[in-house]
Amino acid sequence: MKINWNEKYTTISVYVVLTFAVCIIVYALLFNFSILVAGLKNFFSVIAPIIWGLIIAYVLNPIMMWMERRIKTITDRKKPMPKLCRTISITFTMIIFIAMLSALASIILPQVIESITGIFNNFGSYIDNFEKWISSILVKYTEIRTQVNNQLDNLKNTLTEFINSIVPKIGEIMKKVTDSTLSFIVALKDFFIGLIVAVYFLFDKEHFQSQLKKIICAVLPKRASSGFLRICVQTNDSISGFVSGKVIDSIIIGCLCFICMTIMKLNFAVLISVIVGVTNIIPFFGPFIGAIPSALLLLFASPKQVIPFLILIFVIQQLDGNIIGPKILGQSIGISAFWVLFSILVGGGLFGVAGMILGVPIFAVIYSLINQYITYLLEKRDMPTSTAEYIPTHHDLQKPVNKSKEIHLFKKKKK
Repeated sequence: MKINWNEKYTTISVYVVLTFAVCIIVYALLFNFSILVAGLKNFFSVIAPIIWGLIIAYVLNPIMMWMERRIKTITDRKKPMPKLCRTISITFTMIIFIAMLSALASIILPQVIESITGIFNNFGSYIDNFEKWISSILVKYTEIRTQVNNQLDNLKNTLTEFINSIVPKIGEIMKKVTDSTLSFIVALKDFFIGLIVAVYFLFDKEHFQSQLKKIICAVLPKRASSGFLRICVQTNDSISGFVSGKVIDSIIIGCLCFICMTIMKLNFAVLISVIVGVTNIIPFFGPFIGAIPSALLLLFASPKQVIPFLILIFVIQQLDGNIIGPKILGQSIGISAFWVLFSILVGGGLFGVAGMILGVPIFAVIYSLINQYITYLLEKRDMPTSTAEYIPTHHDLQKPVNKSKEIHLFKKKKK
């Protein structure tokens, strides 16, 4: 039997069936949410090596492209060998990446672990040093010194009770540590498989990009597909440039902090430099997030080193904000300081640390697209597109109101 799709009741029946099917799907998702979450976790655990490969390839792509351009300039231009250049650039990129990971694992990580272990082992002596320092400052203020000493004694007792409460639960803790170790081994396995996947992505990235573009052009209308691809290019340029620049900037700041702390003979130079370098990736709040816990750590270990450390951090951050950062990231990312703060707060509130890092470049793309759309609407109306043209002047604010129009707007119509 042939169905006449132009019939009114046939169309209504199709809409009813589709609506009913959507309701069933929504009902199944709501009342089987735990099963859906478990299925998604299982799915993402299966494709974890692919995800790692995509992340590694995306991070290493700028380095590979830079090396490829340098290799092409060295080789004979009359006989281009793109596959050979790509193979050499990927090889050198992977060697650099693995060398950095090896240096992190063999040099920095043991010293960080040693510093953390020393903090836990010597925590009692740090409290005693801090108590002596407070007592020396508050010699003339006996009541305040007594209250501070009482609070420190309470802190010691609380830590002692906490440690004693942990001892009976050693079995449970060891089980959790074993589970965490197994999860870490699985993640490490996925990471190393992801390295192999990243090589394939980098070697044939143009083919994967063309396949993705082909799908987008096939699914979306022509105008929508071109706009969507333009947005993808803008987003990729903004995120890749910002993240790679911030990573390089943070490595420089971490190394500079370590060199200065070593020269000044401050405690925990490696641990604090790692904290400062890692938190520096977060725009605006990064320096404060790294400096505050580091200063508190030095306050307990050696209170006299806190002021020199804070001065050092202030000088380094000024150097980064005025010289190093602009040289690496450019003079501006296209949005004002207020919108930078806004994007960090919103991104951090929605997606945590990842939102704080990626919120700025993503918001910069959104801001640019909105600005382009506003410019398009103004051009259609033959109006100026420069923001400076719309700054209200004193003459505009003092402009008299047309009383007849004002009365006409608020006057009730006669029946």
